[in-house]
Amino acid sequence: MKSIKEAGPLSGKRVIVRVDFNVPIVNGKVRDDFRIRKALPTIEYLKNKGAKVILIAHLGEDEKESLEPVAKALKKYTPVLFLKESIFSQAIDNAILEHKKGTVILLENIRREKGEKDNTSSFGRALSRFGDIYVNDAFSVSHRVHASIIGIPKHIPGYAGFQLLDEVKNLSLAFEPKHPFLFILGGAKFETKVPLIKKFMRDADKVFIGGALMNTFFKTKGYEVGQSLVDEGNFGIPKLLKDEKLLLPSDVEVAVGKTHRCVSPDQVRDTETIVDVGPKTIAELQAVIANTKFILWNGPLGKYESGFGGATEKLLKIIASSKAQSIIGGGDTVALVDKLKLEKKLGFVSTGGGATLEFLAKGTLPGIKALK
Repeated sequence: MKSIKEAGPLSGKRVIVRVDFNVPIVNGKVRDDFRIRKALPTIEYLKNKGAKVILIAHLGEDEKESLEPVAKALKKYTPVLFLKESIFSQAIDNAILEHKKGTVILLENIRREKGEKDNTSSFGRALSRFGDIYVNDAFSVSHRVHASIIGIPKHIPGYAGFQLLDEVKNLSLAFEPKHPFLFILGGAKFETKVPLIKKFMRDADKVFIGGALMNTFFKTKGYEVGQSLVDEGNFGIPKLLKDEKLLLPSDVEVAVGKTHRCVSPDQVRDTETIVDVGPKTIAELQAVIANTKFILWNGPLGKYESGFGGATEKLLKIIASSKAQSIIGGGDTVALVDKLKLEKKLGFVSTGGGATLEFLAKGTLPGIKALK
């Protein structure tokens, strides 16, 4: 990949920048602007070079949500003109034509346009008409084969933004880590994470499984998991359970309505739901971390979205105060990092969820390949 610094003179150039502003919106306001802040170095660099910056982003999985709250949040850091019209509107072309050097335009949610997800060549070409060059600064969506990720650089020169380069540089440390190396994996979506479990069973010294993933391991061991989320696929778990590198929680928090208790994994009742790992597990992980030099963590340990982020918060604080080099990823985990103000105390905090997982498994992403 070529860095945006290799793009030559930028004064007066129209620069399309794909950013990831897919941030949580609560009551019409951005709750967590971590991803917005991560894009600022590239935006400011282009502005200072006299470029005409045109930002493309998406919000949500459908076409209903508007980026207007994001535009308001971005205005705290830089002046921005938000354009609500469809990209095929003459008003968009007129606004970009009148666009002055060193200013920023944000287009409306790109997923409102059918050609984005379909990645039609005509749509990629239509998007490319807005710019002289293209910059991908959206690592966290670079695993998507969408027009704004891989279509535009087929028509105009493509470069990597600072955030994308930073992600690739830091996540690549996991390919040649220091040892002892601890890999922590939480969250759900077992099918997408099995390749990582198998990969790091080879590469890491210890692999800890939490989140909804642990429920499937417990069920395979013959334990009652109650109402907990499990995956019924055939993932070769019996073989994984025999590996001495595997670490599973020694206690879990379970809930029925508002009633909670901590029990060993083999004491869960059929009416209960596993919602987090317990304090004994955190203490055991703290002992492992004390002798660890490199930590890679993706995904929360409990049902963070339902308010069970306690164990994840405790573990983040332990890692932040340890001497281990760390990489933290996964949308929900990153939200807690931001809440606890721990970003500067951790080694590297990735903006990616699925993109981080795919990059760690394959060493590249479609959006990266498109820039080469």
